[in-house]
Amino acid sequence: MSGITEIEEKIMEFFKQEKYRSIIARAAAQRSTSIALDFNDLIIFNEEISHLIVNEPLKYLPLLEKAAWNQLRIEDPEYAGQIREFKVRIYNLPEVILIRDIRASHLRKLIAIDGLVVRASAVKPIIKTAVFRCKACGAEQTIPQDGQRIILPESCNSIKCRGRRQKFDLIEEKSEYYDYQMIGVQEKPEDLPPGQLPRSIDVGLRGDLVDKARPGDRVIVTGILYAVQERWAEAPLKTSRMYLEAVSIETASKEPEALQITPEEEKMFKEMARSPDIHQKLIESIAPSIYGLDHIKKAIMLLLFGGRTKQFPDGVKVRGDIHVLLVGDPGTGKSQLLKYAAQIAPRGLYTSGRGSTAAGLTAAVVRDKGGNMILEAGALVLADMGVCCIDEIDKMRPEDRVAIHESMAQQTVSIAKGGIVATLNARTSILAAANPELGRYNPYESFTVNVNLPITILSRFDLIFVLRDEPIPEQDQKIASHILTLQSRSTPPSEPPIKPEILRKYIAYAKRIQPELTPRAAKLIENFYLQMRSIYQQTSTIAITARQLESLVRLAEARARAALREYVTEEDVIDVIDLMKKSLSEVGIDVETGKPDIDVILTGKPKSIRDKFSLVLKIIGEIQEKKGYVEDAELKEALKEYGVEEQEIKMILNRLLSDGKLFTPKPGIYRLT
Repeated sequence: MSGITEIEEKIMEFFKQEKYRSIIARAAAQRSTSIALDFNDLIIFNEEISHLIVNEPLKYLPLLEKAAWNQLRIEDPEYAGQIREFKVRIYNLPEVILIRDIRASHLRKLIAIDGLVVRASAVKPIIKTAVFRCKACGAEQTIPQDGQRIILPESCNSIKCRGRRQKFDLIEEKSEYYDYQMIGVQEKPEDLPPGQLPRSIDVGLRGDLVDKARPGDRVIVTGILYAVQERWAEAPLKTSRMYLEAVSIETASKEPEALQITPEEEKMFKEMARSPDIHQKLIESIAPSIYGLDHIKKAIMLLLFGGRTKQFPDGVKVRGDIHVLLVGDPGTGKSQLLKYAAQIAPRGLYTSGRGSTAAGLTAAVVRDKGGNMILEAGALVLADMGVCCIDEIDKMRPEDRVAIHESMAQQTVSIAKGGIVATLNARTSILAAANPELGRYNPYESFTVNVNLPITILSRFDLIFVLRDEPIPEQDQKIASHILTLQSRSTPPSEPPIKPEILRKYIAYAKRIQPELTPRAAKLIENFYLQMRSIYQQTSTIAITARQLESLVRLAEARARAALREYVTEEDVIDVIDLMKKSLSEVGIDVETGKPDIDVILTGKPKSIRDKFSLVLKIIGEIQEKKGYVEDAELKEALKEYGVEEQEIKMILNRLLSDGKLFTPKPGIYRLT
């Protein structure tokens, strides 16, 4: 193909096809300033033109846009007269390049990249054509602008000034502007080679592309690669920084359901779900190299599938995501389970408590090169619609840990800093692990004494499990032989029933199903709830609250979803009630009396201790009314009658002093605050 005119004619022909005539007519009706063009259509129409556009976009893209505008003039002459330019947004390039594979050979070519949007600047107007007025004679001159700095007229071209160099004023109202926004696109976690830091590239968005993508979105950007001279002092003058000027931007759907699932795979999944032991197979496929812990693997399986998110007519939302906390002795495999869950989830992120800050988990407001405040998405926002695994959650600084509260209950991240007030989605299941405070779990102390976590977080977990490393001879023998078999070369490792790549797709496929509670299943949950509440009459301790009731519904839905069922059966409910009982028996127990007491998690003090606290306060109050103060010896004497031991009295007094309920005017004397 020779001259440019011939190519122009060919391109004109392309837009005369029925498909693109209707696209252009629709764009005119919607008063849109651009149309989307599938690159495959261009390849089918004329391969040579498609190569020219990829290799020399700066030369041939304007021809494409001119041809599209000419066609618009035929379809809607009036609208074509109103707009100056009509953009062609090319998408669906055959090859998508990884951000770390971008090289100098790609400069000034049309390329497509995919990644995560991690930050977005504010939208600003940038000058497109500037109109200048000569200060001496008032003559006006129009100069198209392109690049970083404003291009001034070299001289005045009016008869009066006769080409002399004069000073000029910019006339803003006559100049033309367009919208501009910079976004940072970073490599997706799953594309990262191990041990590498994720790389990112700046992408410039113009016109109607601005605000198409928000932080946390996965995008495919098609654009022209440019190099910009680095300006700051440290950089040697010869280096440049690459940036992409976007031609089109597509946001990949955030739902894991967007994974490509072929009809054959769908058939295979339905076949798998028909097997009666599907749940057992799924449990065995989760971290098969870790021995035992079936109930914990079951909880992780339910967490990966998740329940159904519901929105009621009054706008109240109930989360469907399941949160699980594992507390346990060192060496019980908590971190391995977390790592595995993050790998298997269609969108999973793993982070450790020590190295995470509130800003890193939620969102940070940072200053960009231009001095503007921009929002950068953190782990919980990036794991939206997925699973966020937080290891060593007890090692986090308390002020950072507070950041998780909102995303656990409300599933959003709200931020108000540096003039930015925003609410981002964080519809994430949280799988967390913590170590007991003194290194080992003490079964004779209540759960809250063992774990250094605030009640506000504990009460938001649906299931909490304690992993204890107790010497049990036959169990130890099995674990030892399991580990040694794994380590030895002679025995091939046992294959999990479902391979990880199939399991990930199966989970993504299952998330399309929205299981319903059947009346009989609902009745079972109700009976269990009422039966647990009725313990209150006998022991005055509360065994379960409405939070656990909601958890049960979520867990039952997740179990139905794991078998690709549209409804929750009684079997599902019985199974998750067992799991809930196991969790409550490990955690919600008053160690002193051995009675179930959910307040251990909800208030931090079991009923037996709360009763003693109120007793101490009551006696101090009575003595204080008579004498105005209470002496140590007198108090201990009075409490011994009620059977409270000296050791306990010490502990209670210390706790009341630290809680600010009591104060000591001088040693050995107490008064109520």
